[in-house]
Amino acid sequence: MSVQELDKPRTPRPAGLGPVGWLRWGWRTLTSMRTALILLFLLALGSVPGSVVPQRGVEPGKVATLYEQNPTLAEWYDKFQLFDVFGSAWFAAVYLLLFTSLVGCIVPRTATYLRELRRKPPAAPKRPARLPHSATFDGELTAEQAARRLRRMRFRVATGDGWVSAEKGYLRETGNLFFHIALLGILVAIGAGSLFGYRGNVLVVEGDGFANTVAAYDRFMPGSQVSAESLEPFSFQLADLKVSYQVTGERKGQVLDYSAHLKVNDSPEAEARDYDLKVNEPLDVDGTQTYLIGNGYAPVFKVTDGKGQVAFEGPVPCLIEDKNTMASGCVVKAPDAQPEQLGFLLRFLPTSVPLTDGSHVSAFPGELNPEVQVLGAFSGDLGVRSGRPQSVYELAPPEVMKKLNPLLMASDTPKPLAVGQSVDLPGGVGKLQFTGVKEWITLQTAYDPGRVPALVAGGTAVVAIALSLMIRRRRVFVRIDGGKVEVGGLTRTEGSAAGFTEEFADIVQALSAGEKDVR
Repeated sequence: MSVQELDKPRTPRPAGLGPVGWLRWGWRTLTSMRTALILLFLLALGSVPGSVVPQRGVEPGKVATLYEQNPTLAEWYDKFQLFDVFGSAWFAAVYLLLFTSLVGCIVPRTATYLRELRRKPPAAPKRPARLPHSATFDGELTAEQAARRLRRMRFRVATGDGWVSAEKGYLRETGNLFFHIALLGILVAIGAGSLFGYRGNVLVVEGDGFANTVAAYDRFMPGSQVSAESLEPFSFQLADLKVSYQVTGERKGQVLDYSAHLKVNDSPEAEARDYDLKVNEPLDVDGTQTYLIGNGYAPVFKVTDGKGQVAFEGPVPCLIEDKNTMASGCVVKAPDAQPEQLGFLLRFLPTSVPLTDGSHVSAFPGELNPEVQVLGAFSGDLGVRSGRPQSVYELAPPEVMKKLNPLLMASDTPKPLAVGQSVDLPGGVGKLQFTGVKEWITLQTAYDPGRVPALVAGGTAVVAIALSLMIRRRRVFVRIDGGKVEVGGLTRTEGSAAGFTEEFADIVQALSAGEKDVR
């Protein structure tokens, strides 16, 4: 290397952080208070779609309706897991990051807080009069007397030669710390519920029963640590469903109340007991809660095939198409019909009224004049034995529907069927009879072991945040020089100086009072 190259000034190169440095920076960023607040906001923001978009675990019927009415939007919702928000990958990621952030924030703050509790208040400054709050008075006050009076006001006190130092307001940091611990407790409770809890949805028709087994559910969502033996062995029968509606005024047809009367067996050996299941009044059996979340109609049909045999008879739960009038779409399948399988598309009208054009609609959600419209009758292979799952609200997949033989369409049966009436299919292949009306309810059964801990943690968080907001840290210093007493005070909480002025005046008044000390 030449002399000119040695003399040439060199541009300093920035030092790289390296892998360890980047890890430290990432950990500090993740465990900072700002990051925790951002993650908490994201968690709350991510919960909004769970309240706005129907969830598969709570309202599977509304999810199916959305797919029918707007399949493109429903597919986008499904891609972003908006039909199962609280079980989605992105919600779990935010949850785990917030959990890690809180742990990384709480541990060092707890260590700092414990050191602060053991530390005595600092010595009084030589000139307390220079502090933001100060006062001077003459009196025969001793350091011991000042310490006793400050202790009676619940100050932590340290004394020295002619001075007293006092501090108060440690509960502020206690509340702050317990608020973070409570948030962590809520997350732990939610995690425990996800691991050891379960949810299930089932539709029950009047007169039918339900047993709390995996096979009885229409949809079952267990935690990873839940087995079939984990379910509480209770059962019940739906004896009756009573629904009351507003019959007059602008809110005509609005539901006022509905109650499901159950016959409940808490265990296989227990005797049946009566229970009225209502909205927000769940059935509770040893921590397993059953909620009433919906209702509808299940008209009863009887299908006779071409050989004169009953191929199907029973109630058919219908999917609500108009919530205001409870007009519902029904599907009846008779795969055992001979010589060909039979299927029907129907519309149930709880209170059927004719229009001027000859069509019929439902005018009221209550069961005042129940009738059934035959929208279509088909024969052929419905595909129910193909091994592919089918919806009870769908007659057949589109590719199967193309192969079916249409027997009747809506124009062939303009007048709906009343209870007891029937319609004969052409060619003598069968008959459909409308025999009665029942109602159904949808239930959600949930077991969540983290429910009570989450409630306790939530209550703790409210109390803790109140402490951290209402209590302020403040210090008071007293210097005694002969008969002259100097008192100074300051706050350690930003923005609380104005509120401390009146308290400081009371402290000075108590120190300067001539009354005897209580020993």
